[in-house]
Amino acid sequence: MGGQSLLLLRASRLKRIAGLTLAATLLGANPVLAEDYLVKDQGAYEDALKRLQPGDKLILADGVWRDFEIVFQAVGEEGAPILLTAQTPGKVIISGQSNLRIAGEHLEVSGLVFKNGYTPTSEVISFRVDSKTVANNSRITQVVIDNYNQPERQEVDFWVMMYGKNNRFDHNHIVGKRNKGVTMAVRLNTEASQENHHRIDHNYFGPRPILGSNGGETLRIGTSHYSLTDSYTVVENNYFDRADGELEIISNKSGKNTFRNNTFYKSRGTLTMRHGNDNLVEGNVFFGEDVDHTGGIRVINAGQVIRNNYMEGLKGTRFGGAFVVMNGVPNSPINRYHQVKDARITNNSLINSDNIQLAAGSDAERSAVPVDSEFSSNLIYHESGENVFTVYDDVSGITFSENVIAPMNPPDFAEGFRLEEIALERAGNGLLYPAKDIDAGAPRDLVVVTKEETGVSWYPKSEPIVEFESGRTIEVSPQQNALFEAVSEAEPGDTIVLQPGEYVVSKFLKINKPISIKGRGKVDITFERSALFEILDGGSLRLSRVNISGGKAPDNAGNAVIRTSPYSMLENYRLEIIDTHFTNMDVNHSFNIISAAKGTFADNILIKDSSVKDVTGAVLKLDKEIDDYGIYNAEYLTISNSTFENIQGALVDFYRGGTDESTFGPHFELKDSRLSNVGGGNRNKSKTSIHLHGVQVTEIYGNTIEDSEPFLINHTVGEPKTRIHDNAFINTPLPENNELNSGLKPTAEIENNKVKNR
Repeated sequence: MGGQSLLLLRASRLKRIAGLTLAATLLGANPVLAEDYLVKDQGAYEDALKRLQPGDKLILADGVWRDFEIVFQAVGEEGAPILLTAQTPGKVIISGQSNLRIAGEHLEVSGLVFKNGYTPTSEVISFRVDSKTVANNSRITQVVIDNYNQPERQEVDFWVMMYGKNNRFDHNHIVGKRNKGVTMAVRLNTEASQENHHRIDHNYFGPRPILGSNGGETLRIGTSHYSLTDSYTVVENNYFDRADGELEIISNKSGKNTFRNNTFYKSRGTLTMRHGNDNLVEGNVFFGEDVDHTGGIRVINAGQVIRNNYMEGLKGTRFGGAFVVMNGVPNSPINRYHQVKDARITNNSLINSDNIQLAAGSDAERSAVPVDSEFSSNLIYHESGENVFTVYDDVSGITFSENVIAPMNPPDFAEGFRLEEIALERAGNGLLYPAKDIDAGAPRDLVVVTKEETGVSWYPKSEPIVEFESGRTIEVSPQQNALFEAVSEAEPGDTIVLQPGEYVVSKFLKINKPISIKGRGKVDITFERSALFEILDGGSLRLSRVNISGGKAPDNAGNAVIRTSPYSMLENYRLEIIDTHFTNMDVNHSFNIISAAKGTFADNILIKDSSVKDVTGAVLKLDKEIDDYGIYNAEYLTISNSTFENIQGALVDFYRGGTDESTFGPHFELKDSRLSNVGGGNRNKSKTSIHLHGVQVTEIYGNTIEDSEPFLINHTVGEPKTRIHDNAFINTPLPENNELNSGLKPTAEIENNKVKNR
């Protein structure tokens, strides 16, 4: 039995046997003699696995189990499942290259924590051992997967994959998936996994950072290939906390599924009926909290019922709106957009949510408008009084009736809306309802699932981001290596305060945690390596009130002040530059201020109240994702109240290629700044001062652009929004806008700009 590593808990067994024997005597039944096995290494686990009988419990001893590919294959019985569990919930850590595969009947797994590693296969937890051997009538409960990511950002894996039938995944804690691939999915690729009647409930789907490409869904039921197959999966009472991976939080791709009483908190994207028919979306609650791109429900395909849902403070647009009914493709291939037909959209509340989109996506391909559908007894309230409806095509196939709207006027595209004076009050369940009774909107007895009711009680639901300047303050004087040592010793959230003086930095300052560096008085920094800062995985930087010169940098081409790791980074970084001044970046050509490598991604980059002068390269090089897969280097880039003078490259070179529609970004804002002699260098291939390719949201206003090359904005996919207004272009051409794939005329709004040529 694996020697001393396999401990049979005989006292427990004898106690159980005595009790079961008494029960058998009283009830005349045959007792199940259950056994507990406590194992301390992988060899003992394999020995015990061979002995398991219905009702037995296989217990992993507390500690770290490294490089453990767990195969849990056994046959229990109804009422007597075979259990695999932790000696103490949360104290059995599965790390390194490990995973879990279960197969058989009536199995249950609990209490394990997967962290500090990644799966060597395509799945962390799988309800099958191989394509022919699946789990049925089995359960995984109170298991944690925490940042268990592949080292490479674009390497695809799945954290949980459900196969078989009648399985349950409940009260689990799933947080921090950063690499490409759906967090959790249900597969229907064999008959053994179709019409499965799985239940996914009471799970905490914690923050999933923005991926910056397709493949970042949190939950998917089915695939397009099997989307006309029914799954009968129930997804209920789960909490989706900032599930921001991509456009689709949940991607439904099969039929007859139920999505009931789930809570979505500050999550960018939508619960999407992407494929499959006859699904029920009922009693779900969406709290956007006015966060950018927070969405609600997107309707596609036939027979969808959407009722009794509550949506508040959602700011999403287009496919990510608060409520979206799509156009379809006539005679659609199975992987495109099937026509909305027989949709029943009733008794939903949309409170202070910005966009209801009807016949969305209408174009030459998606020309099949919704038909035979109903939109009734819904409550639409927006305190601004602004119209929240956008209609892209014919919606006469939707019958509108008994909808209540306030305080905006009823829309003019259909009857079936009545304006009422309504005051809202927040009820005990945390939702807003009219102070007077009306026969529209979500029910007053709607139960809202809270974060605390999901996941496990013994593992913390920690905040994923350490805020700048939230830790200690470290004072540094201008002595040799003092700044280097302070950066090395700082903890996440610390602030390094530089005393007045000159700092000569002879080593790379490697940023592998969120830190702030700020000057006190006049602080001058020079550096003697090819970069001053290198942001590594886990690093973020706030830099303020310093002067940085490139005068002592090596006489090499391609230097940078701030660069990211040359290798793929799993963790998104943040970069803020405030009241900082850059000069003399001209010892050789192609000297950039900020340079991002392929496979790195910034949640946000900010330049504010700063200046840049005499640069032979670009200020921001965010152009390394050139494979045209819809991948890009940063979500938000903001430049405010700053000046840029004598820049040979572009101020911004920002690239997102391809035609994928699964992401919201990039976003770019330039305001109240001055550009003088920008973009004119011989090595600037774009011949522009600002080059934006595939940026989805752009606003440029209040700037003065003088003696500079033009802006070039290439729109590539979706409905990008570009506004360039109230700027002064002096001896500089007006911006150019190209629509590269849509065939439309230029859509950028270029207006109220002053043009002056000397």
